[in-house]
Amino acid sequence: MNIAIYVISRILFVLTFLYIRRILIYITSSVNNALKKPDPKLERLNRLGVRNPHPERVRAPWFHSGDFFDANDLIQVKYEMLRHVHVDGASKAEAAALFGVSRPTFYQAEEAFARDGLPGLMPKQRGPKGAHKLSTNVMVFIEKRIEGVGPVHARALAGQLETELGISVHPRSIERAIARKKKP
Repeated sequence: MNIAIYVISRILFVLTFLYIRRILIYITSSVNNALKKPDPKLERLNRLGVRNPHPERVRAPWFHSGDFFDANDLIQVKYEMLRHVHVDGASKAEAAALFGVSRPTFYQAEEAFARDGLPGLMPKQRGPKGAHKLSTNVMVFIEKRIEGVGPVHARALAGQLETELGISVHPRSIERAIARKKKP
């Protein structure tokens, strides 16, 4: 009986020790993460929208030297990829693989650079660039309804647009367009 109690007490001691050790490791790692200063260049690249989403895919050796080249800078990666082909004579497929992008991405970057220069390498906004369904004549239709009857719910306006003009517009899009009109 004494041996069983001794074994159980030793097991509880070891489990308690392991639990406390795990807590201490968690606390020290949390403190270390909190003490790390954020990289100002990465913050700036994020803010400008030009941070490379996959810097680990860049295999070009000069990007791993840590001096001038930064795999996090998407514009620099694309420019060096194009330069590697046009100056160093590498094939387009090799350059795309070396810089961690697909061949269609290479061709898009090449075309954008030829057309717009360095600003062409900036990422473009995806999707619709504005309220494309709410053209000027649709907005005139909406304004006439608002002025004639008074405050009209966006859902009712969406229904009227659907029946009278054959345009399907979400009520929230109408609300946003009206709010844009009200701003000076």
